Amino acid sequence: MSSVPDDSKVAARMRWIERRREELGALAPIEADAHLGSGPENRHGQPQVPIGQHVVKKWPVLDLGDQPSIPREDWRLKLTGDCARPFELDFPSLLTYPQVSEHSDFHCVTTWSLLDSEWGGVRLADLIAEAQPDANAQFVLITGYDQEPRSGLPYTTNLRLEDALAPDNLLVHTWNGEPLPREHGGPVRMITPRLYAWKGTKWIRKIEFLSQEQLGFWELRGYSNGARPWANDRFSG
Repeated sequence: MSSVPDDSKVAARMRWIERRREELGALAPIEADAHLGSGPENRHGQPQVPIGQHVVKKWPVLDLGDQPSIPREDWRLKLTGDCARPFELDFPSLLTYPQVSEHSDFHCVTTWSLLDSEWGGVRLADLIAEAQPDANAQFVLITGYDQEPRSGLPYTTNLRLEDALAPDNLLVHTWNGEPLPREHGGPVRMITPRLYAWKGTKWIRKIEFLSQEQLGFWELRGYSNGARPWANDRFSG
């Protein structure tokens, strides 16, 4: 890959993203949620603090009991499964994609919210468009480098493709202008501002496109598939 984004490739990815969003109705399920919460509205017209959440000033550290140490030079991300163009990225390759800086909020299912963080990284949709998921690939399974210490099971979470294509889902490598800390998923993690934060895999290492849904680590343990904060959608059943 070139160290400078190829404008023609960027344009082609944008066309693919918009076409798939239109086909899937990608934004409608999120925007149709009940807008329950408090405080000023966010940029999507929802209360900035969703129902049941309280604001914290310091970013709490939550994990499975494993914080892998992965130098940037050793980090790899594989995109695989039901897609036309499976590929693997290292950190320098990630930097060849359009880099974005966005302010968004971070909502944890354990009832706290961290507001107005500045995130730097790459839109998840750009990587999805590069992989070209098959027409039957309606689901995504995302895996981290971390593992549950007792079982050795890796951290996973699942998303519907239409949710994965939300434009503010990012693979981030900086937070508030500094390299993403290891304890929060550095060198690279995913963030999902419209969904609860467990859907944003830390220490991300694999994105797999699937024709059938496969539940992730917390979803298998009773957490919601939808994970929509403004609908208070925390648990299944």
